[in-house]
Amino acid sequence: MIGAIAGDIIGSVYEHQPTKTTDFLLFQASSRFTDDSVLSVAIASAILNDTPYAQAVRQIGRQYPNAGYGGSFIQWLGADNAGPYHSWGNGSAMRVGPVGFAYTTETEVLAQAKATAEITHNHPEGIKSAQATALAVFLARTGSDKATIRTTITERFDYDLSRTLDEIRPHYCFDVSCQGSVPEAIIAFLEADSYEAAVRNAVSLGGDSDTQACIAGGIAEAFYGGVPNAIRAEVEQRLTPDLWAITDAFCRQFR
Repeated sequence: MIGAIAGDIIGSVYEHQPTKTTDFLLFQASSRFTDDSVLSVAIASAILNDTPYAQAVRQIGRQYPNAGYGGSFIQWLGADNAGPYHSWGNGSAMRVGPVGFAYTTETEVLAQAKATAEITHNHPEGIKSAQATALAVFLARTGSDKATIRTTITERFDYDLSRTLDEIRPHYCFDVSCQGSVPEAIIAFLEADSYEAAVRNAVSLGGDSDTQACIAGGIAEAFYGGVPNAIRAEVEQRLTPDLWAITDAFCRQFR
């Protein structure tokens, strides 16, 4: 989970100033957590406290009204009884990482990922991307190699993971759709040889950098067994104390 938050923070400054190279400064003075981190922490809180996902997302999301939410989500967040709005945006994938760390079977992971998505993103693509991301985290955490992860996600979700970053990068641009950003984030992980490389790959696509680095970072953390201490320290420093407390508690319980 720290890997996902770190990816969000690292990618935050490149969302509106995209880069097409992996050679960039990881942390800048303006690097900050965004809605990706806030809502990932909310999902972690729901799991820790056995509370409904919608309740935890509203409770924590409302504490950070300027985190960078989309317009439809802002309306949902402010209305106690609002239902899902058929979104296919990648917001369902950016927040689902904790599910892949917390549950112990593929069946549980897929069911819980669907549950986290459909409070807002009940479009089939929104649900699919949450399940694909959570399953990738779960497979990475439980010892699957990259070939198995690639094959499993491809066959189950019909994502084209055969493309290379060199093929994608030149013509890729900002895309918040699940179908146009989540497969690319997974490829960024698949081509990496370390946690840091996965995040750099995701940002270098020049797209929705914070969300794609969040997704790739969460999978990479699971695969490589954590994040470098220096990156963990940056996350602790940049999160607010309440968000860090939940993050730390989650990581201690679900190692």
